[in-house]
Amino acid sequence: MQLIVLWDIDHTLIENAGVSKEIYAAAFSALVGHAPVGSARTEGRTDRLIMRGMFQQHGLEEPEWSLVEAALAEAGQKRREDLRRRGTALPGVRDVLLVASAHPGWVSSVLTGNIAANARVKLSAFDLDPLLDLPVGAYGADAEQRPDLVAVARERVQRLRGVGEDVPVVLIGDTPRDVEAALATGSEIIAVASGIHSADELAAAGASVVLPDLSDTERVIALLDGFAGR
Repeated sequence: MQLIVLWDIDHTLIENAGVSKEIYAAAFSALVGHAPVGSARTEGRTDRLIMRGMFQQHGLEEPEWSLVEAALAEAGQKRREDLRRRGTALPGVRDVLLVASAHPGWVSSVLTGNIAANARVKLSAFDLDPLLDLPVGAYGADAEQRPDLVAVARERVQRLRGVGEDVPVVLIGDTPRDVEAALATGSEIIAVASGIHSADELAAAGASVVLPDLSDTERVIALLDGFAGR
């Protein structure tokens, strides 16, 4: 059975140990000439909305997106080794991605608020990028709102991998925004309480399946098999 599996990155696949917020601060500083007051608000937002929020918070006009994206990419690349040194792949992630990537009929990629360049930086820092079909993923430059990324990923999977439009989509993520994106698009959801949001918060957002993390490979794959068979 075919299935499209879309994984969030930060706090779902990796722990970034604060490097993400350093990237946003560095990009902001490069664009406006001074450091931000306070840190970026993330919580599952796309990079477009995160950076817009920083400019609004400081009463500044938002630069053209191409300039913002370039600043983010440069800041992310410069912090790859910091991420490798301070961060980590979360428990079970490598094993479950390996099984999912080899599963017949499945396309396993990402749905993330990060721009594509920084998604690759974060995944490659822990050698996870070969285990994901990144060209068909959806990224923070593709849309402002997370639910809209689902259609982006689905279109890419159809066009580049020949997967039919009726194939089920499963999102796997750690925030209520991941849950909301699944519910808004008719996708399935596996929520993981490996970030700042508790299992109760994720269930309250509407997730019917909530795991503490991705360490139980057999359970995660069994859940995905169940979604594929619906």
